[in-house]
Amino acid sequence: MRTFMAVAAIAVCMSAGMILSADASETKAQMEKAKGEMKGNVEEMKGETKAMKEELKGNDTKAEMERAKGKIKGAGERAKGKMKELKEKATD
Repeated sequence: MRTFMAVAAIAVCMSAGMILSADASETKAQMEKAKGEMKGNVEEMKGETKAMKEELKGNDTKAEMERAKGKIKGAGERAKGKMKELKEKATD
């Protein structure tokens, strides 16, 4: 009887540990997604800032180019964040 109780206690502890680690992985996955979104927004803002500087100089073509580069880099950062999020969810 004592052996059965010891095994049951160990099983309960292990299952509780798995549940807690799953919550930690989910939190980390959400954090990775948020970081990707934030980095994406920063890259877009950088592109927009460079575009405004070029517009002030009168270079409309270069301004559009900088704006497009910012959007592309922003999308890339968001994709990286999404991939890291999925990776964390997959490691559960």
